[in-house]
Amino acid sequence: MLLLAMDTATPAVTVALHDGDSVVAESSQVDARRHGELLLPAVDRVLEKAGLKLDAVTGIVVGVGPGPYTGLRVGLVTAATFASALGVPVHGLCTLDGLAYASGIDEPFAVATDARRKEVYWARYENSRTRVTEASVDRPADIAEQLAGMPVVGAGARLYPDVFPDARDPEHQSAAALAGLAAERLAAGDRDAFLEPLPMYLRRPDAQVPKNYKVVTPK
Repeated sequence: MLLLAMDTATPAVTVALHDGDSVVAESSQVDARRHGELLLPAVDRVLEKAGLKLDAVTGIVVGVGPGPYTGLRVGLVTAATFASALGVPVHGLCTLDGLAYASGIDEPFAVATDARRKEVYWARYENSRTRVTEASVDRPADIAEQLAGMPVVGAGARLYPDVFPDARDPEHQSAAALAGLAAERLAAGDRDAFLEPLPMYLRRPDAQVPKNYKVVTPK
């Protein structure tokens, strides 16, 4: 097994290789505006670190979000392209699950990432491997009562410390954690735990067609 994992659903452009037992190489850069520019060089970097070629990969793991429209699509399109070229499967995972897995927390907690517009993408977990709610997008104040007293992992918790006072690491997504979670599920034969590699937006994109614009067509 050699999994190539990537996630661009958050400001972290993160890539990792996992051989089924451990992480072989990884690369992460936090830059919310350069996903398209940074992702392919990161793939090249982890392959070079590992001393491997792309054709050694046996499966692709990709974070499907939730996340903003443009950044999220970069990772999903790249994953689909690699999978098609190599003839290997794509395993989709909720981005929040990667952060939960990396936390190692063994008690009820939540994960929250920045959704912009003064909102967070979030979900609740029984432990680091078990999500108990669907991913949602809400204003922090609207979910404060539901998450009261719980640790909250991710950048969303750090952005709103008055609402989420018990912020926990990691702050940013890690493809290494996403790959580790995927490797566990594949080894257990739990293929139903994977998602289709389709974007999980949860709301309309930030970019909108202007209202009442004038259409000019030739006569």
